[in-house]
Amino acid sequence: MAMTTAELLADLENRLEQSLNPGSARAIARREEKGLPGPRERIRMLLDPGSFIEVGQMARNPGDPNNPYGDGVVTGHGTVDGRPVAVFSHDQTVFGGSVGEMFGRKVASIMDFAARVGCPCVGINDSGGARVQDAVTSLAWYAEMGRRQIRLSGMCPQVSILLGKCAGGAAYAPINTDLVVAVDEQAYMFVTGPGVIKSVTGEDVTLDELGGARAQAANGNVHHVAPSEEEAFAWVREYLSFLPSSRYEEAPVINQGLEPHVTESDLALDTFMPDSDNAAYDMHDLLLNIFDDGHFHELAAQTAPNVITGFARVDGRSVGVVANQPHVLSGALDQVSADKAARFVRICDAYEIPLVFVVDTPGFLPGLEQERHGVLRSGGRFLQAFAAATVPKVTVVVRKAYGGGYAVMGCKQLGADVNLAWPTARIAVMGADAAVSLLYHRELEAAGEGRDTLQQQLVDAYNENVATPYSAAERGYIDVVIEPSVTRLEIRRALTLLRGKRTPRGDQKHHLIPL
Repeated sequence: MAMTTAELLADLENRLEQSLNPGSARAIARREEKGLPGPRERIRMLLDPGSFIEVGQMARNPGDPNNPYGDGVVTGHGTVDGRPVAVFSHDQTVFGGSVGEMFGRKVASIMDFAARVGCPCVGINDSGGARVQDAVTSLAWYAEMGRRQIRLSGMCPQVSILLGKCAGGAAYAPINTDLVVAVDEQAYMFVTGPGVIKSVTGEDVTLDELGGARAQAANGNVHHVAPSEEEAFAWVREYLSFLPSSRYEEAPVINQGLEPHVTESDLALDTFMPDSDNAAYDMHDLLLNIFDDGHFHELAAQTAPNVITGFARVDGRSVGVVANQPHVLSGALDQVSADKAARFVRICDAYEIPLVFVVDTPGFLPGLEQERHGVLRSGGRFLQAFAAATVPKVTVVVRKAYGGGYAVMGCKQLGADVNLAWPTARIAVMGADAAVSLLYHRELEAAGEGRDTLQQQLVDAYNENVATPYSAAERGYIDVVIEPSVTRLEIRRALTLLRGKRTPRGDQKHHLIPL
């Protein structure tokens, strides 16, 4: 007998109710006991209020009418600051958030939607990985999702937010997105867990040591560790504000035209740099004074802190910033920091975000361990990433720019468009002490008791005549030596000039980077 309209509506209401809480009562109680929000609550924390539109709410695996709705993932789209965003959120109460056929179809579909619309795709991850009982079907859909990630990569921003234990495929998927954010003491990311490692290799390792948020941040696999879910979502919202919806659009322009003249904070830069070449300072203090609003959104702060990467704004427009940190290793580059900087440069270049380099480095860190860990390959990747980038590139040398550090940190010969220097800049093959010891070792040995006096005289002469910004400026390697107080305005002028920069593509299909 055919159902009446009233009965059909009642049936719909019942199905919708089931689909909103498809997990077992036991699993839902366990989640509530931990004080964790559900997948839809998490999505609402990310998106603008009332903007979420769910897709695939009643999808479920075929074959058994008792299979739960949703199949372990909630998918849909909404807005962040009024701009469209595709999103999916794992549901730990259904098959542990593991990947099955309909799970894979739903996520692949929302990725296809992001590609068609040209919008970011954000994954909220809390997954057990592959669904063992689905065998090869689960693996096949992991591969299907991976194929969609490649299509989106460099075209639309992809962000992964880790909120639970993500193992195996649930870790491989986030690592192929642009950005990974994890919640401290809640998120874990690893290929195999401690139990498997113990049985295979005999190693005893804790969950935190293996894949905790801080451990993976130190490994370079997590780009921001947030203290809570709320702060993770807020951080991602701010990150997206610096990026375009796709590489075919421009990033939002915010508060353009502020402070068009030299300010008090600008003038403070004239006395910012210590008189001693070896005195440390915090590069963050400098960065806050040369970009809009005294604001800097840092990425990968817990990884290789000797190099700082992040986003700021110049005249309201997004810029990517790479800067040396004298507080750590005197700002020297090493294998990890070179990889960190290279990856960030490629993200900025993919989304047409101009680059600003702020330089104070003695060069690459020497040592046996660095050679063993592949500092040559990493340095080569950094060099190639910068040289291949076609976005506007501005470099400001504020103090040391020695050796290979001069080269990879935005030198004109690798394609920087505008190169500025402070009068405190030191540009040379190496620092004065090392250069004098190398060039005048015989004279110093013959000086006897007068060695220290002679060495200081030679160091002073080297600094005054060789390692100066004027030597580089005379050869056109530096466009202009500026007063520190005009740095912010000179960067603004340079990027305004470069806004129409167009660089034709090369003949290669892609560059063969030293992996």
